[in-house]
Amino acid sequence: MAGEATQLLHDWRAGSLEARDRLVALLYGELRGLAARQFGRERADHTLQPTALVSEAYQRLAALERIDWRDRAHFIGVAARLMREILIDHARRHQAEKRDGGQRVTLFTNLPAQEGALDALALEQALQRLEALAPDKARVVELRFYGGLSIEETAEVMEISPATVKRHWQAARVWLFDALGAERSGAGGGESGP
Repeated sequence: MAGEATQLLHDWRAGSLEARDRLVALLYGELRGLAARQFGRERADHTLQPTALVSEAYQRLAALERIDWRDRAHFIGVAARLMREILIDHARRHQAEKRDGGQRVTLFTNLPAQEGALDALALEQALQRLEALAPDKARVVELRFYGGLSIEETAEVMEISPATVKRHWQAARVWLFDALGAERSGAGGGESGP
């Protein structure tokens, strides 16, 4: 499957829309699993469903112009970023619909010592601050947390060693935990580098 996916990515890069559609069909199960993992972290009454998330991600992927696709892991990384953007856009719209802030979208995460729900918008704001301070660490979080990629797959996408991915992952998780804890307490910290 990996070889077929890579060939389809190259054909899509060359302009074949049929290759794009065949690639999505080939990797649909993987994309659906990625969306399901995302929703495993969301509140139970979320109005967006995994199938809708995959569909919207596909629409955004289809609109992309000639990306220099490298391989399946690169494709999954891009899909993960798009799903992140879709979930954050959905959370913002949901929050805007509530005059008093209402119920907020939450993510359940494996950040160290994290208990209970994590607000998706707070995570996005913290991740944006991390991107400004340490883009590589933020990319690791995006690929591992949103994309569900393994250490090895993340290393492949980022073209760095698995040991570097592990170091970035650990540092980013600690930094995000501190930043999110400061937000919850109203201190607003997390500005020093990871």
